[in-house]
Amino acid sequence: MRLGLKRQHVLLVGLVLFLAGVQFRLVESFTLSEKSTRFIVTQLGDPQAAAGANLWQATPVRKVVSPPRWLGLALMSVGSVLTLRSLSMKGTG
Repeated sequence: MRLGLKRQHVLLVGLVLFLAGVQFRLVESFTLSEKSTRFIVTQLGDPQAAAGANLWQATPVRKVVSPPRWLGLALMSVGSVLTLRSLSMKGTG
């Protein structure tokens, strides 16, 4: 089954993945907002964040996410392969 992805779609996906990989390599951790932390606690049932999410607490606890180091390299690799693949595709006229 053919997905019908055109050259520009593959190029866009490749560049977005590559740049997301660069972003993951440049940062060590992300601090989520209170709303995002509440969503993680309610939807995923994260016990570590739930322990600190006290309703009577004056300052809400924010979850800190530390992505693994290999994730940035993996995204950069897939993005570069897709970008090069899009350059080798025939253009649609």
